Amino acid sequence: MILASQESIREWTEKGVWGSKTLIDYFKENVAKTPDALCLVDPPNKEVMTGLAAERLNYRELDRKVDATAEALILKGIRKDDIIMVQLPNCWELAMLYLAITRAGGLISPMPMQWRQSELEYITKITDARAIITVEEFGGFKHLEMAKNIQSKFPSVKDIITLTEIREMSKGEVTGKLDNIKIDANDVFTLCWSSGTEAEPKGCPLSHNNWIFLSNFCYETAPIKPGDNLITAGPLVNMASVGTVYIEWLTSGGKLALHHPFDGPTFIMQLIMEEINYTLLVPAIVNALLKHPKVDAFDLSKMRAITIGAAPPSLWSVQDMKRRWGIEFANIWGQNEGTANIAGPLDIPDLAMRIDHFPQLGKKGSKWLNISPVRKHLQLKLLDPLTGQEITEVGGVGELWYKGPNVIPGYFKRPDITKKAFDDKGFFNTGDLFQIKDNDCIGFFDRTKDIIIRGGFNISAQEVENMLLGNPKVLDVAAIAIPDEDLGERVCVYVVPKPDEKIELEDIKSFMKEKGIAAYKIPERLEIINVIPRNPVGKILKKVLREDIKKKMGKE
Repeated sequence: MILASQESIREWTEKGVWGSKTLIDYFKENVAKTPDALCLVDPPNKEVMTGLAAERLNYRELDRKVDATAEALILKGIRKDDIIMVQLPNCWELAMLYLAITRAGGLISPMPMQWRQSELEYITKITDARAIITVEEFGGFKHLEMAKNIQSKFPSVKDIITLTEIREMSKGEVTGKLDNIKIDANDVFTLCWSSGTEAEPKGCPLSHNNWIFLSNFCYETAPIKPGDNLITAGPLVNMASVGTVYIEWLTSGGKLALHHPFDGPTFIMQLIMEEINYTLLVPAIVNALLKHPKVDAFDLSKMRAITIGAAPPSLWSVQDMKRRWGIEFANIWGQNEGTANIAGPLDIPDLAMRIDHFPQLGKKGSKWLNISPVRKHLQLKLLDPLTGQEITEVGGVGELWYKGPNVIPGYFKRPDITKKAFDDKGFFNTGDLFQIKDNDCIGFFDRTKDIIIRGGFNISAQEVENMLLGNPKVLDVAAIAIPDEDLGERVCVYVVPKPDEKIELEDIKSFMKEKGIAAYKIPERLEIINVIPRNPVGKILKKVLREDIKKKMGKE
């Protein structure tokens, strides 16, 4: 399924950015290069999750399972461009299906385990999905039963395939018939979905060429090396794990360890036992790791580097990682739409600057304009959301518009929202607010909906959260706006205290005053909570908190 326009294909091919090599080609090269090398490792708790024993596969074994499963899918009637919805926890079978479905000519559409009937019905309707691959039950929820309910409503769904069946299919014959299926590098490789925290999920189709460009971008800027031992901390369903770990493993080899669902002690054990060199983590996990009561006993000597994404990291956390284990970090920002930016140690050596500075790639007259054969094709600009005028002055805040060969051609079967998201020059409106920084850089300011406007002053919820994460009594935190008759909005923080700690609003205020933050940014309401609600990829569900505070304020 090729969704990129012929104009885009011609442009990026002529510029040497897109080629004819697919992700299957990269994988097969790694199989030929190191057939007996360990390549894919199940989560140690797989049996608890699925009732199946954890396994460790080498490249030769995985390659055969990929081809056998692909042939079995063809026997089931899967044809070129058929869309297959997949809802599985992180396990070797899920990692394998990205390749097997592609080899069969189909298109994988992965979904978080937490999604239910509403999300699946919407996706089935918009995709005319040919099949659903799922587990019988996970976390006490009957996924197979849900899939059958979906099938009864949508005639397009011809097959429901269970994880157990996939395992049997992977043991089948390999006859060579797959060689007759032609896969183009501009075919869509994945149809992932936006998190859907505020509205219906949006389909984000990315081709082999889109993903390969992103992989090259990551290897050039993040502290990752070909052949590294990698691990997924989050679900293998979208940009966070697919784009920063899985694709890099496909293109450059090494070992991929899987983890799911997130469990701190198990994850730390895997980092040590699997001798992990690199991964991506969200700030909440980094903070929890560093605030663990046994942190001094952790041997993370093999961990060379990480990228931190989903939100900017706090300075104390990256300083502590480097002090304890010499771990380097890169600040990474990205979206399911393919947009991405990375501030790595080579481009921005200063640690304090790196946490909130990204290169403004493509800026005229800047040192980033022709920095590399990869990044020279990216263009980033900030526009005033109200006037549409470009913002260039240091300190100015605007929406980030992004153009490059890594961006989706449009939302899947949604020309209405695609038209609003792209301008006539091909720039995509990310919807995220960035600020013009010094040294030809920009810094993430906040998501448009996370800005708190108090008395005319814009307050970044992320800035408040990062500062409070440095409080030794705070385990996790989320900042939101609460309505106020006089000032419009005020700052409210939801705080998860560390075990056996008690924290009051005055503690919060005193801590922030000591840090020298502007008085208008200091929270004026505190809510104690057991856990900050997050979506499957670790982003805070601000909508849930906003609804909660409205109910509480309505009772007062």
